[in-house]
Amino acid sequence: MPPQLVTAADAAVYTGRSVGTIWRWASEGRIHRYGHGKGVRYDLRELPRKLVDDWTGEVTLGAPPPLPEGARAA
Repeated sequence: MPPQLVTAADAAVYTGRSVGTIWRWASEGRIHRYGHGKGVRYDLRELPRKLVDDWTGEVTLGAPPPLPEGARAA
């Protein structure tokens, strides 16, 4: 199945986190970058989706992607 690629801004909306967090996860190796420069994209299948309760509007964030073995968080 091909990757479902989105911009960092779209990935941030999907996860409920900031663009900076998306960039950090990529630099830590938690998620992959596709492309380079302003054309970088991220695969939605690697990202934790935020959940929004239809009744209350409460947002629940998914767990961050795991660090690769031997990597350290920034």
